[in-house]
Amino acid sequence: MVQINLKSIIRKNGTESLIHSIMHEIKAAAWIEDDSGKILAGEEGQDPPFSYPVKIEGRVIGYVKGDEHALIIANILDHLAIKEKEKKKLGAEVLNLYQEINMIFNFSEKLAQTIDATSICVIAFQEAMRVIESDNGVIILMNESTKKLQVKATSGESFFNEDVINAQLHFLLKIIWGIQSEIITDTSLLAEAGIILPEVNSIIYSALKVNHRIMGVIILGSKEEVNYTAADLKLLTTLALQSSSAMESAFLYEKNIKEVQEKEAAMRLINEVSGKFVPYEFIGALGHTVLTDVKLGDQVEKIVTVLFSDIRDYTTLSEQMTPEENFRFVCSFNERMGPAIRKHNGFINQYLGDAIMAIFPGNAADALCASIEMQKKVVEFNAERNENGQQPIQIGVGMHTGPLIMGITGDADRLDATTISDTVNTASRLESLTKQYKTGIILSEASLNQITQKEKFHLRSLGLVQLKGKQNHINIHECFSGNTEEDIFKKQKTLSTFNQGMYNYLNSSFGAAEQAFLSVAAVHPEDRTAEFFLNNSKLYMEKGIIENGAGI
Repeated sequence: MVQINLKSIIRKNGTESLIHSIMHEIKAAAWIEDDSGKILAGEEGQDPPFSYPVKIEGRVIGYVKGDEHALIIANILDHLAIKEKEKKKLGAEVLNLYQEINMIFNFSEKLAQTIDATSICVIAFQEAMRVIESDNGVIILMNESTKKLQVKATSGESFFNEDVINAQLHFLLKIIWGIQSEIITDTSLLAEAGIILPEVNSIIYSALKVNHRIMGVIILGSKEEVNYTAADLKLLTTLALQSSSAMESAFLYEKNIKEVQEKEAAMRLINEVSGKFVPYEFIGALGHTVLTDVKLGDQVEKIVTVLFSDIRDYTTLSEQMTPEENFRFVCSFNERMGPAIRKHNGFINQYLGDAIMAIFPGNAADALCASIEMQKKVVEFNAERNENGQQPIQIGVGMHTGPLIMGITGDADRLDATTISDTVNTASRLESLTKQYKTGIILSEASLNQITQKEKFHLRSLGLVQLKGKQNHINIHECFSGNTEEDIFKKQKTLSTFNQGMYNYLNSSFGAAEQAFLSVAAVHPEDRTAEFFLNNSKLYMEKGIIENGAGI
């Protein structure tokens, strides 16, 4: 309330001189004193016949005493007091308005510095608690997806509990959501429902509303009986409206971010799944990072090593299984082989039933290391099969290094990642030769030439072959690093004898070759490759050299 005193009225802007002039003009024998009896104007006389109070809104702020003219002076002072009261009230309203505008401006700046809905709730709540008398309160938002209320900000002793307010949701919506802003002095209904503590005596609240949609409510309370005013309600409503707009923007931002993240996650999932059908290395070789970037006709030529593996006698094996058992067997086998290939920088180009085609863009040593590990994985696999009473399996691996085109072929409605190269055919046919030569791994001379540290591997030459449909013959080699330790030891022990036998064999000295391979067999009778060349040597001695001659 704006306080007015008589002294300030008289001393203001020449009022005292005006009063003296009037008193002189009307020849008034009077004086003015404040409510404490202090003389403010005129000369005090003895036993004044008249004494007139000067009032403002019923409150006496002084007196005019003297003769009958004192009433005129008192009326003038009453009028000046009313005007002074109006000026001060207007000044106070302007000051309050300025303070409110300043507060709203500062509040808006704070809101502009965050895009998080929870942070906005906390800022709004703190500001409301600062400018409106209260000792506890809460901001509650309606979760649109769950249709439940959530406490987003609170202060002081919590007088709202999420479980309680959701249990009393319909009641609370009727009491609070029904009227969008209100001052509640009778809190008994809320206390009886267990929504607030019994000691809360005063509540003021305003809805958090945007575009005629109520998203929540801000509630302030006090244990004291606070006489909240319309100005308090107006201020709280202003804060609520500003907060609502900021929160709506934050929710939209969060929604957009979530949608973007969901789309990115979906795209990542698509790319991850696509990468299991078309290897990332294949896509990368075409100059792309994701499958969606490839287009019909994309192609690139590279020098690579192609690896083919195949399960020996798979047809006979599969005849003993049901289709479902067959499928599980192939899946179990591929689960072991795939990681071995990827571990050594290769990628699966195709799973071909019981066969695998893999590409190694780097050095041929990677493919050879993968081949060796694949052989060891088969040993582990056979140990499991033996425990289950199943017969063991064997695989053959062939590899060749040369140019290969990787590209996208097909038509506008159906694309396929494909490889086109004679290198692929050669690797496939070398794998087929492992059955004839009774060996686990065969690599071409081209692959061997690319390997710089040949001493790391157990190798022996298998001579020359002329592959079906080829004009030229090629040198091939066996790698037995993936064999058992005993087999490796015996093959190493007989290596010089084996090599001598191969030299004689390739030079058509089949008698000498036979003797060398017999020596190998004497030390290592399980060497099926030496047995192969021994039988061939005997055959050529009996029937003569075949057309391509020279042991090819």
